Amino acid sequence: MKRYFLTLALFLSALFANAQIIDNQLYEEMSRRSDDEQIEVIAVLKARYDRDILNRKADAFATRAERRDFVVKELKSFAEASQKDLTEYINSSKDMRLGTSLWMSNSIAFSATKEAILVISGRDDIKIMGLDKKQHLVPEVISSGDARNHVNTREITPNITQVNVDRVWELGYTGAGIVVAVVDSGVNYEHADLADHLWDGGEEFPHHGYDIVNGDDDPMDDKGHGTHVAGIVCGDGTSGTQTGAAPEATLMCVKSTAADGFGGSVNIAGGMEWAVEHGCDMISMSLGMAGAADTDKLVLRRTCVAVNDAGIVAAVCAGNEGNSFLLMAYPIPDNVRVPASCPPPYLDPDQLANPGELSCVVAVGAVNGNDEAASFTSQGPVTWQGIDEFGDYAYEPGIGLIRPDVCAPGVAIKSLDYENVNGYTNMDGTSQATPLVGGIIALMLQKNPNLMPADICRILEETSVKLTPNKSNITGVGRVDALAAVNAVEPYDAIVENEKEMVSIYPNPAKDFITFPETSQISLMNIHGQLMDIRVLNNNQIDVSGLQSGIYLMKIQNKFVKIVVER
Repeated sequence: MKRYFLTLALFLSALFANAQIIDNQLYEEMSRRSDDEQIEVIAVLKARYDRDILNRKADAFATRAERRDFVVKELKSFAEASQKDLTEYINSSKDMRLGTSLWMSNSIAFSATKEAILVISGRDDIKIMGLDKKQHLVPEVISSGDARNHVNTREITPNITQVNVDRVWELGYTGAGIVVAVVDSGVNYEHADLADHLWDGGEEFPHHGYDIVNGDDDPMDDKGHGTHVAGIVCGDGTSGTQTGAAPEATLMCVKSTAADGFGGSVNIAGGMEWAVEHGCDMISMSLGMAGAADTDKLVLRRTCVAVNDAGIVAAVCAGNEGNSFLLMAYPIPDNVRVPASCPPPYLDPDQLANPGELSCVVAVGAVNGNDEAASFTSQGPVTWQGIDEFGDYAYEPGIGLIRPDVCAPGVAIKSLDYENVNGYTNMDGTSQATPLVGGIIALMLQKNPNLMPADICRILEETSVKLTPNKSNITGVGRVDALAAVNAVEPYDAIVENEKEMVSIYPNPAKDFITFPETSQISLMNIHGQLMDIRVLNNNQIDVSGLQSGIYLMKIQNKFVKIVVER
C-alpha cells in the first residue's frame, strides 16, 4: 500500500512539474502498465554540441571524408561525456536496464518501471522522454507482377532508362569507389547481382555490415524489402537484368528492422549512426515512421542534422500513405513519414518564403512510367513548429516544409528477389523510387567525391524534369534526370582550377569585402546551402563583415566559387 501511494504521489508530481518532459504517448503507456513492469523508453538529453563551433572546425578539413571522421569523433566524445552520469545511474538501479546509447541525437534507450521513469523525468539534464514504440517501418509495398522467371537477356529495367542512367554509364560513371549504406530490412548479400561489390568489413564485420536490431554482425534480409532496394542502388545484372543505377558502387548492408519489418526511431537512428561511423559516403533509406511521437521526431531530426554536419547525404522515402489522409489516418501535415519529413540540405527558392534549419534528407516521392504521380506517394507539407527545439516551418499560417524534394519511378519496379540468389521480383513504392535517387547520387559522388549534401540536393533539384511550375508537395521539384545531374557536377580538380582562374574574385580569404566581376549576377550561400543575406555595393563588392568565419559558396552566373571568410 505504501508503494502504491508513493507511486501515485510521484506520478501526480510529475504531471504537475514535468508535463513537458514525458510525452503524451509515454504517459498513456504508463497508465496501462503495472508498477512492476518495465517500459521501453527513450530519454533525449538537453545537451547539444554547439553546431556553429562544430561546423567551423569541420570546414577546415580539405575532404568530405576527413570532415565525416572529425564530426563522428567529436559527437561521440561529447555524447559519452554528457551521458556518463545518467548511464551510471541507470546501471546502478534494479528498476532499470540500459539499452542503446545514440551519440548523434545525444539520447539513451533503456527500460524502466513507472516509478523509475518519473524519477528520471525530474533530472535537470533530460529534455524529453518518450516510449520506444515499435511500428512497421517498411512502407506497405505491393508486388506488381511476377518477375521470377526471367530470361538472361541483359535487359536494362525501364526505371533506369526513364531517368537516363544508362547514358551516364556511357560517360564512364558507374558508382565505382562510392560506399552506399542501405539502411533497411537487411540485404541478401549472397545474391549474384551484389556479391562482388560488397563493403569489406574485415574480421569484425564479415557479412558486409551490421544488424542493429539484434546487435550482431549478420544483416541478412529476412523480409525481402532491403534486398529489392539494394538491387535498385547497385544490382549489376550478373543474373540477367541490370537493375542498379550504380552497378559498381560498394554496398554496405545495415539491418534496422526485425523480420516482420518492425522497429522504432532508435533502430533508424542507430542504423544511420553505424553507417556514418564506419565510413559510408551516402545513405539510401526506404524506411520511416508514420504518425511518429514528438520524442521520435526529435531523435530522428537531431540525427539527420548531425549526418548533414558530417557531410553525408541521405535519400529517404516519403512513404506510401498518399491515400491515407483522405481517410484521416495520416492527415497533412503528418502524411510524410519521419525522417523524410526532416528538412533538406538545400532550400529551394520556393521554400525561402518559409525557411528553417537544414538536415541531410533528400525526400523522394514516386511517379509511374509516364511521370505521373503514383497514387500512393505521400504528400506534404509537413511542419516542425510543435517541436520546440526547432520550431520551424510553420504550417498555419505558412507554407510548412515542402516535401518531397524530387521524385523517381516507383511503379512496377523490377529488382532483386531475396529468396533466390539469381532471381528478380517487382514491387511498387516510394521505397523503390528512393534507391534510384540514391544510385544517381553515387554516380555524382564518383565524379566529385567532395560534393557536400547541399551541392547534391541543389543539383538534383535544378536538373530534374519539371512536372509542376513550382516545387510541389506531391512530386517535389520534379522527376530526377541522372544525365543532367551528373553533367552539372564539376569534377573536383576542375573546381580547383576554376577558382585559380577567377582571379577577379578577391581577396580570398576575406574579412570585410569581396570584389567580384563586373555585371555578374551573384548570390552567396553557406556550405550547407542556406542563402546568406548580403549587401551588394555599387563598386562590385559584397559586404561580408557580418558573416562568421567559415567556407561559403559564391554563385556567379552559373558557376560556384569557394570563398573563405576569416575573422
